[in-house]
Amino acid sequence: MSFRFIRLPGLSVVTLLLLAGCGKDTRPDPTPEPPLPPAPTGSSQVQRWLTTTDPANRFSKSTIPLNFAATNGQNTAIFVDTTQTYQTVDGFGYALTGGSAQVLHQMGASERAALLRELFAIDGTNIGTSYLRLSIGASDLDASVFSYDDLPAGQIDPTLARFSLNPDRQHLLPVLKEILAVNPDIKILGSPWSPPTWMKTNGNSVGGSLKPEYYAAYAQYFVKYIQEMKAEGVTIDAVTLQNEPLYGGNNPSMLMSAAEQASFIRDHVGPAFRAAGITTKIIAYDHNLDRTDYPLEVLRDPQASQYVDGSAFHLYGGSISDMTTVRNAYPAKNVYFTEQWTDGNSPFNESFRFHMSSLMIGAPRNWSRNVIAWNLASDQNFGPHTPGGCSTCMGAVTISGNTVTRNATYYTVAHAAKFVRPGSVRINTNSPTNLPNVAFKNPEGRKVLLVMNTGGSTQTFDITYRGKAATTSLEAGAAGTYVW
Repeated sequence: MSFRFIRLPGLSVVTLLLLAGCGKDTRPDPTPEPPLPPAPTGSSQVQRWLTTTDPANRFSKSTIPLNFAATNGQNTAIFVDTTQTYQTVDGFGYALTGGSAQVLHQMGASERAALLRELFAIDGTNIGTSYLRLSIGASDLDASVFSYDDLPAGQIDPTLARFSLNPDRQHLLPVLKEILAVNPDIKILGSPWSPPTWMKTNGNSVGGSLKPEYYAAYAQYFVKYIQEMKAEGVTIDAVTLQNEPLYGGNNPSMLMSAAEQASFIRDHVGPAFRAAGITTKIIAYDHNLDRTDYPLEVLRDPQASQYVDGSAFHLYGGSISDMTTVRNAYPAKNVYFTEQWTDGNSPFNESFRFHMSSLMIGAPRNWSRNVIAWNLASDQNFGPHTPGGCSTCMGAVTISGNTVTRNATYYTVAHAAKFVRPGSVRINTNSPTNLPNVAFKNPEGRKVLLVMNTGGSTQTFDITYRGKAATTSLEAGAAGTYVW
């Protein structure tokens, strides 16, 4: 974590829409497809899952029938067009930090099993989380700082003879294996906050840089991590090479310039993965959207770029639409959204509105293949965290003993993850004022539309598809997932 961005009270709707990249679609309404068949009598063609500002109505399935019919054209319309397609989706989820794993692991076994099923299964009312981010070594949301090759002061281990995943065996690996038992196909991204301190210029977990003489050893550190996690039954789908490489004030953290990252990938990590037969994706950057120059510099290096799948972003600075800027500069490379915190002091409705409009809608609308919230779980005191780590980071769930409180990002991820399954493809929609939205066609062929009402009053609108319209409404501050 670095600079903490939150939506302050009074932030205008226009600003929210700009953040979400949802007010900039100037394309004409798509041409209607062939007409729909008649609506079945007495049933609903469209499922609706709604979250409103009322705490009693969070990710609730509507029982009111919603069907497509002829339209008089008087309502605001969201046109859904499956003939225009964009990126494929990898998933939606959370960071499983060491602290998250710790509070989960300290629950009773049956209570934890029920919660993990609720979070990761897709049947019934379970929410179907489909993506996780792990820290390679400690993040600031671990109880203490560690790497996988910590040594007494003055010692070094360039052959990594003492590399060990033991710090993760206490909490993280047991919980992760339980998650994989529920969803063996979940995608996992690994990101380091710091290498072992003996590899760093300042010998400290906070700040510093990677010593050039340890570039090769650190590349092998990634290789060992991926191989040993695989031996534990955990497949690492992708890695970033440094969390927030432009911020060295966290504990742990490390600075890594764009030129250093390009060199590290080009001369060490890329060749090391290739030599070891590792197919794990390498993703550049992993920091704020206000510095798109960083990933663009890495991607401009052809020898580095050959190993790079794409770039990862946070939104503590910049605009979500900057993802499109990077994607358009290198259309063959993917973009990912890998972190956004929830301030434990921010009201539920504010956090929900920001995350839903700017991230769950805004990031995919700007080509992201995933959205990862920071983080999965915390205790009632926003812990655990390292000394100097984030002290107000709220998990998607708060766990106190066996008592679970579901927070804003539990519901924002649920609105996408349950129905926009991995392999879904984003499809075209327009974006009317105060109704940011994004649509997908999932692997089963069903259409999924996410809509947020960022206006100050209830809005009635038509979901227009194949020449017919389903008329619905959302209260101010409410969001809906529509599935047909």
